Amino acid sequence: MKLKLKWALLTMIFTIVTVLTGCEPLLVLDPKGPQAEAQANDIMLSIFLMSGIVIVVLAILVFVLIKYRASKQSADYEPPHIEGSPIVEAICIGIPIIIVIFLSIVSVRSNYIVESTPQGYEDQEPLIIYASSSNWKWHFSYPEQGIETVNYLYIPANRAIEFKLYSHGPITSFWIPQLGGQKYAMSDMVTTLHLAADVEGEFMGRNANFSGSGFAENVFDVTSMSNADFEDWVEEVHETAPALTEEKFEELLEPGHLGRSTYTGTHLEFSPAPSHDHGDNAEESEHEHHESTDKDEKSEHENHGQTNETEESDHSQH
Repeated sequence: MKLKLKWALLTMIFTIVTVLTGCEPLLVLDPKGPQAEAQANDIMLSIFLMSGIVIVVLAILVFVLIKYRASKQSADYEPPHIEGSPIVEAICIGIPIIIVIFLSIVSVRSNYIVESTPQGYEDQEPLIIYASSSNWKWHFSYPEQGIETVNYLYIPANRAIEFKLYSHGPITSFWIPQLGGQKYAMSDMVTTLHLAADVEGEFMGRNANFSGSGFAENVFDVTSMSNADFEDWVEEVHETAPALTEEKFEELLEPGHLGRSTYTGTHLEFSPAPSHDHGDNAEESEHEHHESTDKDEKSEHENHGQTNETEESDHSQH
């Protein structure tokens, strides 16, 4: 019986090791940009911390089971009556509180990092790309370059990218695991996601939020290239790609799966993004709104003063 149990255990261990050696590294733990690297570091920190806690708890459990097992005590042994232990209670309550505080600080710090311009790219102008989803496709609009792609994305390496996310249908989630975390795209507002690729290469992107029967194939390809190659690609698109018309865009929005396609012009010209921008420009928009309101009030006050002066002039003439 013991021999069979031993062989069964060895077989299970050999199978697990064989399977794991064929696995590719998890994409979230293979970062290719500063945002993804910060998140990968947080994930590994959490894993090590939780592993340490589990190991310590299991070690204490084994120690207690061995030290206080029934076979070591006499038949008439009665354990002492203990009301409580301040030391044990302090450990059981204090350590979890310390862990929660530590993880909270790490999470808040990381959140500020990933929600701002990638570190090391603060001194350059970001490339703005509008990424919008429809059932079940991704539309990428380059307003500065005047081009639009479907289901694939070309970006220059070593440059900050500012994605403006929204949806033409249900809520979706824009996610490029090797460049950063996911962020939701909604139909009534624009959300901003900051990413950057430190290296050239090809990455996988997808919708990380269930959005219907075509969700599984709601993916897109990402290619990071040198800035010179990116400019060459833009020129090639303007020379060879057809113009994106409103009729063609309405056709693209029809539910279904499509391959990759490229167009000159963007749908932003005739179908602009939602006006509510929940991102870096929110404060600027609010500031501009206040300035506009102040100007209107000032203009109204001046017009009111001129009206009073006209009335006084008419009254004096009478």
